[in-house]
Amino acid sequence: MAKVRVHNFSVTLDGFGAGTGQRVEAPFGDGVEGLHDWMFSAMEDGATGVDAERVKQWDVNVGATIMGRNMFGPVRGEWEDESWKGWWGDNPPYHHDVFVLTHHARPSLPMEGGTTFHFTNEPVEKVLERAVEAAGGKDVVVAGGAATIQQYLRAGLIDELNLVVVPILAGAGERLFDNLEGASENYRVAEQVSSPSVTHVRLVRR
Repeated sequence: MAKVRVHNFSVTLDGFGAGTGQRVEAPFGDGVEGLHDWMFSAMEDGATGVDAERVKQWDVNVGATIMGRNMFGPVRGEWEDESWKGWWGDNPPYHHDVFVLTHHARPSLPMEGGTTFHFTNEPVEKVLERAVEAAGGKDVVVAGGAATIQQYLRAGLIDELNLVVVPILAGAGERLFDNLEGASENYRVAEQVSSPSVTHVRLVRR
């Protein structure tokens, strides 16, 4: 059965998914240096172990992705032009429809490799309907950032969260489990497994 899920979302030991001052030079902000080192190491040729296994699963049976404006790029407010096309170059790694939540819509952006970014200010429920249709029976991933995941958690629309707890402290930034209005009580820990670098935690709906 298709799921709406969060996959391989990294958080610090004190729960932050991004630091302060996100910008081109620091896409995840300050104070979270090393947050994704585990992933880069797991993607190296010949890498094995639980981290490598989890990285390989990131796009399995995924037919659409939802992300926030901040994850798409550092541009804030009105788009001055349409020159910013994401962090990933001409051929992003998604290869399916990606729905970008933003207050400032712009035309859809087809990229090489089958990725098309759709910019929408529709309610999260409507965006999910569009993503489910685009996924064609496969899973929909809510990729981030933290504020976007929070919106879907508050709406009760996420089936499963696969989190990666990284042993660093940020102290400030965007904390994943803030502003949930009790929604976290709807989930339980179904799995916890550690590598020498991080701890993988899978939360499922109660």
